[in-house]
Amino acid sequence: MNADKEKWILLIVLTIIWGSSFILIKKSLEHFNPYQVGALRVLIAGIILMPIAISKYKLFPKKHLKWLILAAFTGNFIPMFLFPIAETEVSSSIAGIINSMMPIFVIIVGALVWKFETTKRQIVGTMISFAGVCLLAFGGDGEGGKFKLVPILLLLLATLCYALSTTTVKSKLMSVSSTILSAFVFSFVLFFPSLIALAFTGFFSTFSFNEDNMMGLMFVSLLSIFGTGLAMTLNYRLLKVSTPLFASTVTLLMPIVAIIWGFLDGEKLSFLQFVGAGVIIGGLVFLRSKSGVVKK
Repeated sequence: MNADKEKWILLIVLTIIWGSSFILIKKSLEHFNPYQVGALRVLIAGIILMPIAISKYKLFPKKHLKWLILAAFTGNFIPMFLFPIAETEVSSSIAGIINSMMPIFVIIVGALVWKFETTKRQIVGTMISFAGVCLLAFGGDGEGGKFKLVPILLLLLATLCYALSTTTVKSKLMSVSSTILSAFVFSFVLFFPSLIALAFTGFFSTFSFNEDNMMGLMFVSLLSIFGTGLAMTLNYRLLKVSTPLFASTVTLLMPIVAIIWGFLDGEKLSFLQFVGAGVIIGGLVFLRSKSGVVKK
């Protein structure tokens, strides 16, 4: 399979997986507090990927350790807590709209930190798609139109962290296999920090194997295995065959999946939301017509 076809397949698969993460976070929060959701999400991914990390420990990129730690904490630790915390006060649609700003942050971080160059067409395509996300977020009733400053700032910080991690991986860690990189991140770098964080939440002293907790573990496990472990492996692969800006456009498509989940849960789609979905696709087609971000 050539790189062009592979990157679009990966984009679609990641859109479905990550787009479903918001409802899984929401369901998880019905059983655990946001700090427990964040810590469990990272810890379970670390446990699942531990056999790979141990079997490939000789390939651990010691000379790139500082970049691995930076990418791990900004992309796979800090945001895992910020999103659940924010979603206790704002709807998943608001979380989706803020998360969709990642391509814009990738452009900013890439230019300021890594000296990436970006074409005008890429910027215009990103802004077109972002306008479509706005229509998706505000095209319906309910909490979609309500803003709360603190959770919005937390979501912005989480999205900025994702952009920093994405550009770091693309710039410094492309020599490491996607699967091995994910295994090292969750099993070697973040396993103990997440375990310590979970202990501080009082999880181990209060947890019992009742129906409520087991249901919560099911949602968090789905979120962790698919939305974290598998998704990050696919995302690292996407970064290998594309550019940071292209990889970040998955955040522009994710709200479509979130809206579909809402529809299945009894929510209604407005005309503006359908228009927004079309605008997003139009922006991505416009963005695709030019090559990706390049390094000076």
